[in-house]
Amino acid sequence: MSIRRLPEHLVNRIAAGEVVERPASALKELVENAIDAGAARIVVRLAAGGIELIEVGDDGCGMGPADMALALERHATSKLPDDRIEAVTTLGFRGEALPSIASVARLSIESRPAGAEGWLRTVDNGEVVEDRPAAVPPGTRIRVEGLFARVPARRKFLRSARSEFAACVDQVRRLAMARPDIAFTLEHDGRRVLGVQAGESRLERVAALTDRALAANSVGLDWAREGMRLGGVAGLPTFHRGVADHQYLFVNGRPVKDRLLSGAVRGAYAEMLARDRHAVVALFLDVDPDLIDVNVHPAKTEVRFRDPAAARGLIVGGLRRALDEAGFRAAQRPAEEAMAAWTTEAVGPVGVPAMPLPPPAEPAASSGFAFHDRRPTFFAPPPEARAEVVAEPLPASTQFPLGAARGQVARTYIVAEAEDGLVLVDQHAAHERLVLERMRAALAKGGVARQALLIPEVVELDEVACDALEDKADELAEFGLELERFGPRAMLVRATPAVLGQGDVIGLVTDLADEIRAHDAALSLKERIDHVAATMACHGSVRAGRVLSVVEMNALLREMEVTPHSGQCNHGRPTWIKLAHGDIEKLFGRK
Repeated sequence: MSIRRLPEHLVNRIAAGEVVERPASALKELVENAIDAGAARIVVRLAAGGIELIEVGDDGCGMGPADMALALERHATSKLPDDRIEAVTTLGFRGEALPSIASVARLSIESRPAGAEGWLRTVDNGEVVEDRPAAVPPGTRIRVEGLFARVPARRKFLRSARSEFAACVDQVRRLAMARPDIAFTLEHDGRRVLGVQAGESRLERVAALTDRALAANSVGLDWAREGMRLGGVAGLPTFHRGVADHQYLFVNGRPVKDRLLSGAVRGAYAEMLARDRHAVVALFLDVDPDLIDVNVHPAKTEVRFRDPAAARGLIVGGLRRALDEAGFRAAQRPAEEAMAAWTTEAVGPVGVPAMPLPPPAEPAASSGFAFHDRRPTFFAPPPEARAEVVAEPLPASTQFPLGAARGQVARTYIVAEAEDGLVLVDQHAAHERLVLERMRAALAKGGVARQALLIPEVVELDEVACDALEDKADELAEFGLELERFGPRAMLVRATPAVLGQGDVIGLVTDLADEIRAHDAALSLKERIDHVAATMACHGSVRAGRVLSVVEMNALLREMEVTPHSGQCNHGRPTWIKLAHGDIEKLFGRK
């Protein structure tokens, strides 16, 4: 078959395949053009998820008839003043975006520069069908109707209107998040679904487009290093989601989906989130244009860094620093189910004889005494709580953010009274985080103190696990864990980290072997150290079921208040929650 030159309409359709994958792709190009035109307000209207109609109106600079005709020709743009394509700083640089969209849909452009006459030009699937003056306000309005209506091979691969609408909302949300100085409105089938005003702060804009509760459960970012600046909003580790859809990344104001940056976010939240949970972040990275390449992807959704390690280090370091400053903060969002459980206790009708009460509990052997819930149950023994008699006066609840300890429930939860409510602390989760942070601080100062075992402990493992531990023996020694090979299938433990106290040595070594084998190859040295420290901390923390004295409980609370990340355990769960006075009054019908 001989080589032939393709006709113009076929070239445009091929280009449309690169640019216009679905309605959200076309919408992205049009909104980016409106932003680049200097708009202060952008209105988007959709029908059937953008399949039947996409309309984008703005109050930007507008176009005259000549510019409008050029805009509908391939490889024509106002966004590249010279031949340096790597110097593109605008969003919507796609020389063939408009003609590509016009080749697979009916495209109408109405535009008028300030002080000039308005003009209308309509192209129906590649053919100009209307070109005339029009009475329109300053700015530009573009309508795209019947996307892929005459290209059934592409139309049948579109998803449902609901799915396409969700993709369009995501595109508008990301672009609106990048420009809080611009007002955005999105309507779908005549119903307003999104609206934000111009002039909002970055935190206000991000919270309005993601979750209003983010404003109270996040930290701000502002850090610069090596010619790059990182800003934005990072949710607390306890304010997380089940999917990564709430992670928004921007490079020089351009929304991107980059594996390097997403991996940096995961690294920064390592050991603070469970593996199936994801942080809520909006990160804005400002970089010298010469240090990145934005032309890697046809839709400009990916970037390439000249120094990827520096970009990753900036994100990990900036996030860690901001989260460190958050201290013991944790997301305070009591689950509705948990709150409802307090109010579902049925009250028996008048005249019904009461069930026989169980006999009073015997006095506890300690200096304290036990309380029992006297309500009968057929499934479990009554819950227990304990309050200890102390000689020293209790501290005032107003002196400390986490309040003063008042008792212990189920030998697992510390009950504390704070100035603004009731605080419940998971003693195992909280102490686990405290031990981890102590180990990190000790490592930063040169090493973890070790405690030699009077009789070395022999731990039997399979040969592969022993090989893994032997390879990392030097690193583990920095944590205070001294290991030696003891035959092909055993390890000899001579010392353990002093901060762990009397722990389960066999369980610790077994878990460390599993962690190293599972994650060592994929993690950096810093991440491997965090994994090891977290595993050791879990084994060295106060276990649920241990009775604590009031002095011990208050000491735990005070250390939490001065320890970074103490609001969540090493697995991402909250270590404490607060029931505000207002919530308690609602439970008793006082509000």
